[in-house]
Amino acid sequence: MARSASLPSTVLVTGGAGFLGSHACVEFLDHGYEVVVVDNYCNSSPQALTRVERIAGRFVGAVYELDIRDRRALSAVFDRHAVDAVVHFAALKSAGGSLRRPVEYYDTNVGGTTALLHSMHEHGVHQLVFSSSCAVYGEAGAGPLDETTAPRPTTPYGASTWMCEQILAEVCRRRPEYTVLCLRYFNPAGAHPSGLLGEDPQGTPDTLMPYVARVADGRREHLTVFGDDYPTRDGTAVRDYVHVMDTVRAHLLALDHLVDGPGMRVFNLGRGRGRSVLEVIAAFSETSGGAVPYVTAPRRPGDVAELVADATAVGRAWGWRPALTLADMCRDAWRFQQLNPRGYAGSERRPEPDEYR
Repeated sequence: MARSASLPSTVLVTGGAGFLGSHACVEFLDHGYEVVVVDNYCNSSPQALTRVERIAGRFVGAVYELDIRDRRALSAVFDRHAVDAVVHFAALKSAGGSLRRPVEYYDTNVGGTTALLHSMHEHGVHQLVFSSSCAVYGEAGAGPLDETTAPRPTTPYGASTWMCEQILAEVCRRRPEYTVLCLRYFNPAGAHPSGLLGEDPQGTPDTLMPYVARVADGRREHLTVFGDDYPTRDGTAVRDYVHVMDTVRAHLLALDHLVDGPGMRVFNLGRGRGRSVLEVIAAFSETSGGAVPYVTAPRRPGDVAELVADATAVGRAWGWRPALTLADMCRDAWRFQQLNPRGYAGSERRPEPDEYR
């Protein structure tokens, strides 16, 4: 698909082999962008990019294994490619992990973002789509939460993400040539409908859907539900789940809207409807056709009772609205789990071409 001359055509995707990054790369390739990926594979697999190319029927322009904090290596990527815009996914994103390794989270998330900004400025690249999170809201209160809600992060992950937002906002205030679109997504879940791409975290999953899928498939004995005494309808934490395909569709729209003008704009991405942990388990059990055993445990530090989005602003501005439901998320995550029972490296069966085109 040809791009308008006024729109970015070559996009650098940091963290492009990760869950969101890989799905976004498919969308970008499908819509005519040239894609360059950097990833250090700390929680991803290069196999994901092979599958991106298989789904899209196009090659990724170039892939570099590097840590974005390595300014020399990152600068060399900008030297080799005429990058028009950056979509920045690369970060550590486990709330629980950030409590155990707070310095590492600040170093990677904040240091990686400032290193990226340094290379962008050095090479005259001033358009950025930033992957943010509802974790910045933390204890902001009962939702739905809109973009004017004051952030109150409760974990180093949320705090480091909020710090990155503040840095980006300051850059835009001081340097009027910059355009930053900050997308605060709530809980991306599901998988590509092909079953070729999905969420395949290393070790024990820190997000609910892949953990439930591994329990449903027998890969893990049971799920641990942290906290059953929250002030919610069934005592378990409530989150706003949004399909990964809806999420990356918003990133595609963001690239189109980088030409709207300089400065920083922030948008929530969510369905505006919260689902409890037990409701997600029940929905996945219905999809998989079997019970998902679980045990309860005390609340985890940093967890909050409810995070639900008010995403009407992005609907008004760009026409984005989520099209896929929790049932769709469960169906697609379960399909990915069935086709890839040991993740990318241990897939037992490759889908036939007509299964994903």
